[in-house]
Amino acid sequence: MGYTALYRKFRPTTFAELVGQEHITRTLKNQIMANRVGHAYLFNGGRGTGKTSSAKILARAINCLNPKDGEPCNECEICKAALNGSLTDIVEMDAASNNSVEDVRAIREEVNFLPTKAKYRVYIIDEVHMLSVGAFNALLKTLEEPPEHVKFILATTEPQKLPATILSRCQRFDFKRISNEDIVKRLKIVCDESNIEATESALLMIAVLAEGAMRDALSILERCIQDGDNKIDEDKIKDLVGIPKFDFVNRIMQAITSYSVENAIEITNEIINQGKDLENFLWEMIKYTKDVLVFKTSKKIELYNDEEKEQIKAMAQNVGKERLVELIYQLSELQNSLKWATR
Repeated sequence: MGYTALYRKFRPTTFAELVGQEHITRTLKNQIMANRVGHAYLFNGGRGTGKTSSAKILARAINCLNPKDGEPCNECEICKAALNGSLTDIVEMDAASNNSVEDVRAIREEVNFLPTKAKYRVYIIDEVHMLSVGAFNALLKTLEEPPEHVKFILATTEPQKLPATILSRCQRFDFKRISNEDIVKRLKIVCDESNIEATESALLMIAVLAEGAMRDALSILERCIQDGDNKIDEDKIKDLVGIPKFDFVNRIMQAITSYSVENAIEITNEIINQGKDLENFLWEMIKYTKDVLVFKTSKKIELYNDEEKEQIKAMAQNVGKERLVELIYQLSELQNSLKWATR
């Protein structure tokens, strides 16, 4: 059997395994137990927050032969067929590549036929905002009054691109960004089952870099073990992701805030001689300045070790809020100007 990516291997198979979306899974389970499942759902939220996984679990749960507390059993004939992709009654469609009127008309013709094995024929349409105007119009009537044996689950990252007529026909569920704490908890489970040794600070760094997306967190974790070494620490993550060394960023920001032109030029030359990408380095300078400002106002900071936090604390004590905001604007303008500079 071929290699399976971590985010696919550890895709949730029950609502209980979904991370950080309890407000949604609780409602869906209650609907299933009360036999009050709607005919059309819209799952909206950022990437990697569980929309497609929830759609697959919901599709299995409403067709499961032995559901328990609103969860699919994943053991019956229907669940197993759905999990291995052989159940034709659960249709997954990517609207990014199937967005024409003809694609939707094919669905309109299919919905009139009864399911072959399951109780319901379920259509999961991912990235539904990519459908053309004509495709949306063709879907309207079917979405409003589908046959009793048909359910629609639409998923999107951009609900504002959907026509109001589509939105009004669906039960909408908004998936929120997953907290760093929840991502770290899930990563610990993945590490335990995959024999990966990762420090607590490394897992927190992955969670922060993932920006609320569990799929991104698993992808970063997977990149860290591609060299065959299952031990992960902060330095390894920084090297793989391409984060410049903190020392460079801290030194040049100290030079800038103290108006030391000579030191700033010297450090810049050092960076250029090491072959560092100036645009990436400039982005790190902006992020560092923002982090100092955040620490100065809230006393909270992530993604840094104890020594680095002390240096940020010292910077926050020596530089005022107005100066930090001004620096962020100036560095951002420089970043935009650098795109048009000759190399």
